[in-house]
Amino acid sequence: MLTFSSSVSGKLSIPEKQVIAVLELLDGGATIPFIARYRKDKTGALDEVQIEAIQLEAKFQQEFDARKTFIEKTITGQGKMTEALQEKINKSTTLIELEDIYLPYKPKRKTKAQTARENGLEPLALLILAQTHIALQTEASVYVNDKIPDVEAALQGARDIIAEMVNENAEVRARMRKLFEQTAKVQSKILNGKETEGIKYKDYFDFSEPVFKIPSHRMLAIMRGFMEGFLRMSISPEEETALLQIETHYLKANNEASEQVKKAIKDAFRRLLQPSLESEFRVALKTKADEEAISVFAENLRQLLLSSPLGSKKILAIDPGYRTGCKVVILDEKGELQKTDLIFVHEKNFKLNDAEQKIRNYVSQYGIQAFAIGDGTAGRETEHFIKGLNTGLPVFLVNEDGASIYSASEIAREEFPDQDITVRGAVSIGRRLMDPLAELVKIDAKSIGVGQYQHDVNQVRLKEKLDQTVISCVNAVGVNLNTAGKYLLSYVSGIGPSIAENIVNYRKEKGRFTNRKQLKEVPRLGDKAFEQCAGFLRIKNGDNLLDESGVHPESYKVVEQMSEDAGIALTEMIGNEKIVNAIKLPQYVNENIGLHTLQDIARELKKPGLDPRSEAQAFEFASIYSIEDVSVDMIVPGIVTNLTRFGAFIDIGVKQDGLVHVSEIAHKYISDPGEVLKLNDKVTVKVLEVDIPRKRIALSIKQTQEIPVRQEQHRKTHQPNRPKGPEKTSGTMDDALSLLKKKFGK
Repeated sequence: MLTFSSSVSGKLSIPEKQVIAVLELLDGGATIPFIARYRKDKTGALDEVQIEAIQLEAKFQQEFDARKTFIEKTITGQGKMTEALQEKINKSTTLIELEDIYLPYKPKRKTKAQTARENGLEPLALLILAQTHIALQTEASVYVNDKIPDVEAALQGARDIIAEMVNENAEVRARMRKLFEQTAKVQSKILNGKETEGIKYKDYFDFSEPVFKIPSHRMLAIMRGFMEGFLRMSISPEEETALLQIETHYLKANNEASEQVKKAIKDAFRRLLQPSLESEFRVALKTKADEEAISVFAENLRQLLLSSPLGSKKILAIDPGYRTGCKVVILDEKGELQKTDLIFVHEKNFKLNDAEQKIRNYVSQYGIQAFAIGDGTAGRETEHFIKGLNTGLPVFLVNEDGASIYSASEIAREEFPDQDITVRGAVSIGRRLMDPLAELVKIDAKSIGVGQYQHDVNQVRLKEKLDQTVISCVNAVGVNLNTAGKYLLSYVSGIGPSIAENIVNYRKEKGRFTNRKQLKEVPRLGDKAFEQCAGFLRIKNGDNLLDESGVHPESYKVVEQMSEDAGIALTEMIGNEKIVNAIKLPQYVNENIGLHTLQDIARELKKPGLDPRSEAQAFEFASIYSIEDVSVDMIVPGIVTNLTRFGAFIDIGVKQDGLVHVSEIAHKYISDPGEVLKLNDKVTVKVLEVDIPRKRIALSIKQTQEIPVRQEQHRKTHQPNRPKGPEKTSGTMDDALSLLKKKFGK
């Protein structure tokens, strides 16, 4: 991929030297997290986003070059390559340009134009296209024979040839593409007789929006309605405008021949150009919408994976239930299962005294430090019961999305072969509280409950992006080498599933790791894998204090030199901010270690192995437990559970998340809720609407906040000219129907 460093540099506006460094490292088998963290001196401190962009652009350039070579070879093989054509190919910079050039030479199924050419009508077509003053009927009659029954058939065949020429004209296609970009509209209508069955697409029964304006969530909703057979969909500019532009390119006169050209142009647009470009734009809009939705999902996933952990605590976890009871599990500080039980505290089969006694006994017997309760069915009611025991311990409601997927998975069966799915689900809930990242990596990210239309987007690209996100998060936090399971270990840079399993087996056979060097004793973990993974693996209370930090073993010597120069023991230097700040880093720069690396080392020495996540804090909901308890104008606390482009979903303690539309988040204009909100943010909301039959709650954040004085003065002064929020953020609660149904509508 180094061949394309110059073009990648130009496209991304990143100096070629940095691009070359990244591509060389990638070609050498380095991972993105490793390059971003431990090769800053080579790359100029490019971050993961920039490195991934270089990787993707280089891949595109490689594919573009391969396609270009194929097209040149094909046209040359047909004996039709000319200097002018080669120059056009050389100047093309996009796949669309290449494909437009290639279109006339591309093998295709038999067309009307091909049939007309086989019938000898091409000379007539060229004569008509010249638009000189000719006796059209007379000229066309020459071509009448047993295959061409009359003059009109001859003229029709000639028009078919002209129409194909118009469609395959690269300049015309470029003009039409620009017209589509600037003026085409995405339109949808309900199919006759589908009004009732397709009611969830009511907003799109008679819908129209410009292609340059339509947001991802509406495009994906229309595409879903179209694919499910409820909506008719079209993408097109005004036909009259399109025809006028094409005629400007072709018409040279005003005579009989030019009238035939006009007819051919109209046929070309309706039969060939418009359907072709509509298909192209449908794919382009879908791809764009996919990327935006995938980006939203990936960012939500990142925030969820980096949720605050409670840490190593003794947990009593409960998977709540009504009729079947609440499954109780006891976990030790390492997340190991100690005890299981079942209590009944709801509906007619409740046994409150028995349940209360059991919980109190477990708290005392196992030294419980916190409660973890699944937030699904009966979650709030179970929380109410536990808090009523007044144990003085923190009680956490834990998001249990995907817990049922985990409990029935092969991973869960392998971890707990002798336990049923209810026990596995409760264990997952407890472990999520201790370390969300370590537990969530065991679940398919699409089942975690965040995102926007994730089932409608390109699934290969979605998986690729989500896997990258998980890898990024795991390596950003670091992994405890002696406690991490193989699923968490498999996401560490340079380690895959097989090496992760070998690490776990090594621990079982030889005990805990006491230093990073022992990693080289693990089967199949060679020098390259060691280089990639060592800095991300932590060993607490090991032989070397640096093994607990993010300092890479390759830099240990320079740290030891710093300690020696300062005349202080390494044990005294680590964690001593004053001493570390006094180190003159530039004097340690050499050909292998630059200032970027030294600055990272200094940060690690100040706070070795610092977890970037904050500690989990318990949250108190209002005393409401179902949608029937919610009323308009009520002001309640809530937690952000999902972010989309059209708004934020908020858990207010009832079984349905409420939706804060993007226009109700802040007093200032925002186009994306992510500008001011993050997953798990604690917010105060006002209830705007409660729709019990459809189980929907509309909320507002901004109506619980005062308008800043300066902003209010500006609003009053500039009221007449204040711009309206763009339609791309005007999705209603119907935009969120599938998310709400998927999550709560069972």
